[in-house]
Amino acid sequence: MAVFTGAGVAIVTPFKDNGEVDYEKFAEMVEYQIENGTDAIIVCGTTGESSTLTHEEHLDVIRYCVEKVNGRIPVIAGTGSNCTDTAIYLSTEAEKYGVDGLLLVTPYYNKATQKGLYQHFKAVADSVKVPVILYNVPSRTGCNIAPETVVKLCTEVENIVGVKEASGNLSQIVKLMSLADGKVDLYSGNDDQITPLLALGGKGVISVLSNVAPRQTHEICAKFFAGDVAGSCAEQLRAIPLCNALFCEVNPIPVKKALNLQGRGAGILRMPLCEMEEENAVKLEKAMKDYGIL
Repeated sequence: MAVFTGAGVAIVTPFKDNGEVDYEKFAEMVEYQIENGTDAIIVCGTTGESSTLTHEEHLDVIRYCVEKVNGRIPVIAGTGSNCTDTAIYLSTEAEKYGVDGLLLVTPYYNKATQKGLYQHFKAVADSVKVPVILYNVPSRTGCNIAPETVVKLCTEVENIVGVKEASGNLSQIVKLMSLADGKVDLYSGNDDQITPLLALGGKGVISVLSNVAPRQTHEICAKFFAGDVAGSCAEQLRAIPLCNALFCEVNPIPVKKALNLQGRGAGILRMPLCEMEEENAVKLEKAMKDYGIL
């Protein structure tokens, strides 16, 4: 069984003006996602600004999310690090809180070899019992997990079950699924490629778009799984201008702006991220209005 099927939201971490985590707004966001059909919540990932959370904040946000969701949908915690010991620490602590799975990003900056990646992910997965989803996003980490390495990990490590693929390289993803033999749960890490990856056998998406359009993102997946491939494709294509606007600057700068435009109180960004350029903010607002979510 997959950790989840459908649309999982890579949820933002809202901050108060003084930089503290805004747990009241976070609780509202969790409820909004569940009410609008989101199939899973992925907490403390890239979109959740995990790189600027202290370890204590990181774990407290995970704990709070698990408590608020209270078993209604799966919670997957981002606990990856470029330090294997740190990833093990965050992962074992998150498991204690009752998460349904873990999302482990490729070690960034170190640029490990494929052998090193295998050993890293295996060490972290062996420290816990919950399912693990790998996260391949070479544009941010400078490190790509080869299809052969993903398949080897999913085959040889019992609780490594799949991968969030955000390389954008469809040829690589096709190769991965041709080698997978049903052993790899594939999730799109790019909102503009949901339907194409579902067509390759994907289980769903881990989505930035879902922060501001949860029902629509869910429907892209739900229509596909119901056999309405044309309907899924139509929803996918309709979302493309908004997807482009949400990634016109580095994530999560635009999506936090979008949430604030919706009045959802995402709050400030933590440095070194900063407010988006006004020209891009205007384009984002227009895309949201055109899409019907503002």
